[in-house]
Amino acid sequence: MSGEVILDISRLVSRIRHHTPSGVDRVEMAYARGLQERYGDRLRYAIVHPFGRYGRLPAGKAVRFLDLLEARWAEEDGDVRPRSLPQVLPALLGLLPEAPRPAPGSVYVQASPHHLTKADLVRRILAREQARFLCFVHDLIPIDYPEYARPNGADLHRRRIETMAALADGVIANSAATAESMRPWLERTGRKVDLHVALLGTQALPAGAGPGVLPVDPYFLCVGTIEPRKNHLLLLNLWRAMAESLPAAAVPKLIIVGRRGWENEQVVDMLERCPALVGHVEERNGCSDRALTDLLRGARALVLPSFAEGYGMPVAEALSVGTPVLCSDLPALREAGGDAPDFLDPLDGPGWRAAILDHHGGGPMRAAQLRRVAQWRSPTWEDHITVVCDAIEALRG
Repeated sequence: MSGEVILDISRLVSRIRHHTPSGVDRVEMAYARGLQERYGDRLRYAIVHPFGRYGRLPAGKAVRFLDLLEARWAEEDGDVRPRSLPQVLPALLGLLPEAPRPAPGSVYVQASPHHLTKADLVRRILAREQARFLCFVHDLIPIDYPEYARPNGADLHRRRIETMAALADGVIANSAATAESMRPWLERTGRKVDLHVALLGTQALPAGAGPGVLPVDPYFLCVGTIEPRKNHLLLLNLWRAMAESLPAAAVPKLIIVGRRGWENEQVVDMLERCPALVGHVEERNGCSDRALTDLLRGARALVLPSFAEGYGMPVAEALSVGTPVLCSDLPALREAGGDAPDFLDPLDGPGWRAAILDHHGGGPMRAAQLRRVAQWRSPTWEDHITVVCDAIEALRG
């Protein structure tokens, strides 16, 4: 078989200052590990370096960097401030890429949206590598729901999707819902581009972090960046109402894990200034993988009242450790959770309150879901990477 398999890990290198990963980071890492296992020393690594240079990373150097990142993700906790540039400068200098030696018939794989706003750059990379292009699309939420994005988020994401539509030879979507949103963009180009659906695998969760992570009292867990589409405001208003109407001992605890995003003035004001939430709601901006594993395993339920999702990785991760899930009734979340979760309308405040109190008190809704969770089987990264490898080999053929 001619050509090489080239994996772009630009996103991971660009995140060298950060202590904990985003969902996009986890996907790119899963591609690196999965393709490394399948292709071994035949896999090549490429980056657009933060200093602007494009090129290849030697495999040994790339793997050592990936090992370092995973070790940090597993252990580092509680610091939301990124490392300073002087702190990471030696590592960045050590990751300066080398000029590629192109092999005709190669396939260039990209699992993140990094630099996809720059169609000309992507076009030059593909021409230089003499490669066909297989890319992964996480979602089209900033385009389909611009009200939940940053002010310029829709325009930036439109440029990414246009780059994919114009240049990709194959596209992997993380859900059928995402694929249906992506399909019209591909069809408008008049090009034949294979569109594959591969659910994200459930992350292999590390051993626990030990004592001191879990609260003494029963708690619910919300995981994800604090941004408008995640609907944290619903949860905070529910918890305030419960704190004001129930005896203190009857109010469950809510732990919110995720960095603060954008357009969140009301949410931040409630977190910082609402007296009724004191002692009942806890915000953890930085959380290691080990600590998050403990929190997932110990929660009464994961709560995810989102207005829009591309997939819903926290849903699958919670179910994989036997923790019930209360989440919005969205197609992508039904793909992630199957029949196991309790699905609710993200605007149904009374329904969410009833479900939360049922799970808090061990009611019939909780008992029924626990029976469903016992039958649930998590999607695997092995299955996902099999779809990716089949797509790669089709392009190489």
